[in-house]
Amino acid sequence: MSHELLVTILGPDRVGIVAAVAGRLYDLGGNFGDVSFAVLGASFEFSATAELPDQTGAAEVERELAALAELEGATLTVRAFKAGTRAAGTGRVTHRVQLSGGDRPGLIARVSEAFVEFGANVVRLTSERVLETAGTRYVIRFDVAIPPDRAAACLASVSNTAGQLQMECHYETARS
Repeated sequence: MSHELLVTILGPDRVGIVAAVAGRLYDLGGNFGDVSFAVLGASFEFSATAELPDQTGAAEVERELAALAELEGATLTVRAFKAGTRAAGTGRVTHRVQLSGGDRPGLIARVSEAFVEFGANVVRLTSERVLETAGTRYVIRFDVAIPPDRAAACLASVSNTAGQLQMECHYETARS
């Protein structure tokens, strides 16, 4: 038998973190479920669900991961977790939306509100400041699950909202 754990790690970014964590979990008999990794400035955030054999508990996994040189200075938590089954349509990405332009407070809030109006679920969100020769450009990427009968209106609304915020908007339908 097996059980699920949630692994969350925050720490200083360095090369090899994903490989080290994935390798150690594999050595412990683990198998990843959903995984998210992001560099945040000079730090990183890693979060993952993992299925492990019943005899491998959260405390052992935490001890093993904490011993990795790549995680020196990181904060690590491993706990029991039940991912469960996603509601139909809410976790499958149907569209990828990217906005870019100048940064200002409230951008993510305003665009997110447009998704809510159409019953769209944000599955993943990333944003970053990109340094360019002409200055800094802010890029926001949404992976969303939009109900098929509301997709055209939702994307038009998001595009209009982006225009009002003086941002470029590009989107595409996700491949299955």
